[in-house]
Amino acid sequence: MTTGSLPDGTGRDDRHDGRDETRNERADRNWEELLQELRVMQTGTQILTGFLLTVAFQPRFEDMDELQRITYIVLVMLAALATILAVAPVVMHRSLFGRRRKPELVRVAARIVRLDLYVIAALTIGVTTLIIDFTVNRTAGVVALIASMLAVTLLWLALPHFIRRNFQRDA
Repeated sequence: MTTGSLPDGTGRDDRHDGRDETRNERADRNWEELLQELRVMQTGTQILTGFLLTVAFQPRFEDMDELQRITYIVLVMLAALATILAVAPVVMHRSLFGRRRKPELVRVAARIVRLDLYVIAALTIGVTTLIIDFTVNRTAGVVALIASMLAVTLLWLALPHFIRRNFQRDA
């Protein structure tokens, strides 16, 4: 089943989970779960953004080569995008508060959170690569890039897919 065909748009099929809840109750529960995810994402993003913003003011910033500077600028832009995406569902909630639009809000917010996870993955991989490249050397940076991409792919994509597939098979 694709995400677009699920009742709440979150990528989860909660219709047969044994809960006796209305559409609005499900939306409230899913909204609370999304908020918890956003809290984790915002904390990590804020730490990475803060780190990146301090780098430009360090004396060794001038020692960066052209590729490192370009990477740095791209990472700052990704950090800003991750922050904007993480705050967007909260802004949408505030704009729609009291208008009985929570199911739609949850559906759109879930998509924004998924997009933000991809941005955070790129940001995390990039920051790791830049730090290793700058502090050790380019070869070590490439190794860090590959290792980070592999870790994100395995833990963020493959593992959830494996668990979901096993759950569907067992059900």
